[in-house]
Amino acid sequence: MHLVHRLVRVSLFSFCIVSLVALMGMARPVAAQVTAFKQAVAEAASRDKDIAAFYQSNGYAPIWTGNSEQDRARRGELMQALAHAAEHGLPDARYDIEGLMAQTKSARSARDMGLLEVEFSKRFLAYARDIQTGVVVPSSIDPGLVRTVPYQDRATFLPEFATADPRDYLRDLPPRTPEYLALMKEKLRLERELARGGWGPTVPGKKLEFGQTGDAVVALRNRLIAKGYLERTTTRSFDLEIQTAVLAFQTAHGLTPDGVAGGDTLAEINRSMQDRLQSVIVAMERERWLPRDRGERHIAVNLTDFSAKIYDSGKLTFETRSVIGKNASDRRSPEFSDVMEFMVINPSWYVPRSIVTKEYLPQLQQNPNAVGHIEITDSRGRRINREATDFSQFTARSFPFAMRQPPSQSNALGLVKFMFPNPYNIYLHDTPAKNLFGREVRAYSHGCIRLADPFDFAYTLLAKQTDDPEGFFKRQLSTGKETQVDLVQPVPVHIIYRTAFSDAKGAIQYRRDIYGRDAKIWDALQSAGVALRGVQG
Repeated sequence: MHLVHRLVRVSLFSFCIVSLVALMGMARPVAAQVTAFKQAVAEAASRDKDIAAFYQSNGYAPIWTGNSEQDRARRGELMQALAHAAEHGLPDARYDIEGLMAQTKSARSARDMGLLEVEFSKRFLAYARDIQTGVVVPSSIDPGLVRTVPYQDRATFLPEFATADPRDYLRDLPPRTPEYLALMKEKLRLERELARGGWGPTVPGKKLEFGQTGDAVVALRNRLIAKGYLERTTTRSFDLEIQTAVLAFQTAHGLTPDGVAGGDTLAEINRSMQDRLQSVIVAMERERWLPRDRGERHIAVNLTDFSAKIYDSGKLTFETRSVIGKNASDRRSPEFSDVMEFMVINPSWYVPRSIVTKEYLPQLQQNPNAVGHIEITDSRGRRINREATDFSQFTARSFPFAMRQPPSQSNALGLVKFMFPNPYNIYLHDTPAKNLFGREVRAYSHGCIRLADPFDFAYTLLAKQTDDPEGFFKRQLSTGKETQVDLVQPVPVHIIYRTAFSDAKGAIQYRRDIYGRDAKIWDALQSAGVALRGVQG
């Protein structure tokens, strides 16, 4: 049906363009017709200040409905772009290409042409904003989506487009990153597979492992073949080939690679193709929210992947595991971009007010010597006498003291923290709780990002400004004193959340929606008109 629909669209498009060209090829309108055209443009544009300002500035001259070669190119390229909008996961009904074609076909008078002129501009502006920086506003979806989207001034789109090559301009609107292109390729692949029926029956049972036989193993085999992790085979037993395929699947989905199809692995194997397609479309929307310039060197923390990576000139140069915020309303790690300016070696931990009042104050009210490893200081920085203080008199709002853990091996921040000052008090740091990095799901912190290999992370950052990064770092560390080391070249940090993303080879990997944010984004996209293609009715 989609192929037929596309052919019908293209035929209508061709007919409408021919009709419009014929109409615009008529004798030049007399003064009254010119006036009627301009009045119609002014009237229709008055409802949109940016469109109105554009046509005021160009004397209400057409850029779409004229008979010049450039006008024909603009309307033709826009129609083509709108016809392919759904390939980008956009709500193509929002641009109503059929309605625009119908209006084009029925345009007869100068007034009709003026109204049509503005309709083209409206469709263009809606499409340009959506494909460049996203369909939905992140902050309206979830409180953890604090990302600042790099919106282009809407008033600049039409003036830019009017003087640009229309094909080049429209092609440059969506992200041109390898990530976006890989996601789009995966989207189109999934849609083709979905139209052919998907991955087949799900796998029954709770656990399958090496040596087992039976119908459940056959279902697992078939599912792995359909997903591309296993070559075609007629085996009915969980043999070495199936075990190897399970390992590959686990690695590509952030699961513990043990070769056993346990509960978590089977849950991911049984996820529907529709679920994966939704993840890809949401990831494309998220990619549109990011700044075009990520930084020649930049850090990417993918919360769902529990990883922190350093990229140089588009190449991955360092990677480590991470622990992120616990899945609780006041602990989930937010998503935003900022710039890392310095690291602190042998850091003190200045306990956040929320932890002081929610966790430590109740303990102090029971026992003034509780959390004895933490210093309690007054507003002038003087340590208070715990025994002489009645903590029961204070509430979360009235508690007047600050709390600080001095540098030490057991410090909550470990021995180094990496700072990109932000209003959310989020940063990257070491931790004495190394055991958590061996777990599959690593959501335990109060929101900050803990690193499994913080020293190596520091060496990689310092390698840009010293010939001996490890020696330099260890000399500062050996003093035991809190030391700030500025980065000569500050590094952009992007805290992202991707349940679908490409690996070094361009293949798409998938992760679980640990905070439920992707589900919320998909709901918002659906409400905006985004739909899955390839779904059989």
